[in-house]
Amino acid sequence: MMTRRAILAFVLLFATPAGADVRIKDIAAPIGPRDYQLVGYGLVIGLQGTGDTLRNAPFTEQSTSALLDRMGVNVRPNNSMRTRNVAAVMVTAALPPFASWGTTIDVTVSSMGDATSLMGGTLVLTSLTGIDGAVYALAQGPIAVSGFSAQGQNETLTHGVATVGRIPNGATIEREAPRPSVPNDGQLVLQLRNPDYTTSVRVADAVNRYARQRYRMTLARERDDRSVLLALPKGAHATRLLAEIGELRVAVETPARVVIDERTGTVVIGADVQISSVAVTHGGLTVRITETPEISQPAPFANGRTTVTTQTTISAAEQTGQVAMLAGPTLKQLVKGLNQIGLKPTGVISILQAIKSAGALQADLVIQ
Repeated sequence: MMTRRAILAFVLLFATPAGADVRIKDIAAPIGPRDYQLVGYGLVIGLQGTGDTLRNAPFTEQSTSALLDRMGVNVRPNNSMRTRNVAAVMVTAALPPFASWGTTIDVTVSSMGDATSLMGGTLVLTSLTGIDGAVYALAQGPIAVSGFSAQGQNETLTHGVATVGRIPNGATIEREAPRPSVPNDGQLVLQLRNPDYTTSVRVADAVNRYARQRYRMTLARERDDRSVLLALPKGAHATRLLAEIGELRVAVETPARVVIDERTGTVVIGADVQISSVAVTHGGLTVRITETPEISQPAPFANGRTTVTTQTTISAAEQTGQVAMLAGPTLKQLVKGLNQIGLKPTGVISILQAIKSAGALQADLVIQ
């Protein structure tokens, strides 16, 4: 059984308190400006024998030959290369909206072949194109890799992912991204990051209270649970208007939701989650099979052979479970009830899924 402190270390509780005021700029953004995705194919050089095996990755050999050929080095096709210091990679980046020519952005470099690590490598000049096929940026530079992999004869140690790295400010913008067209009706649309009808109405009310004092008119109207319409006052610029209303604060409503990540055993419970009265017990059956090798030695002068036999032992154990009543009108009482049972993170996940199936969990259950 785990103590309450241990359970709370695994059951993470993140929730915005009811009535907490946040800035509009933190919960909404205007529709239109967005990141423009870029992609490119390139080569990483300077690896310490951790690059692609050219026999297994023929595209790496072809790319290296083409690169050397453009630089005046003739590599005959019948003379296959044996280097392991080159790796073929895909380079991706996100071009921010309104980024101008000459500014730099970060790029991500991912291995395509059988390279074991990109640590210490340098990306050769690579063009990054958009969905329209035009070149928007050029990337080049040393790669920063957070993971590593070390291998010996009998053991391998791996930390993180050594075949993916980043180049901070590694790409220079050569062309600006396409900009969205400005609406002719003089309206902007604010889109909420977390859709909610109450939050949408509160954003519109907060903007209108400010607009009556600043412009002597109302500007906002809620369209649905995700967006709010804004009318541009005569003579006002959209950038200045967004900057002014972005600092206004509103109370945000959060939905009753439980998020479960079964891979890491993380459980996130919202503040408004409630559980109807239900009796819960949890226990586990463990079956253990042990194979013990034994040596069978023949008697002296018996002309027998020494053989290895196996002794099999099977044991079964079931944990004792206690029945507990769970009722969660508040988040504190819900966590207290779960801790009384004394569960591991996997047990908490199983309990919440079973309670949802029983119809007693009054919240959305999101399993990642």
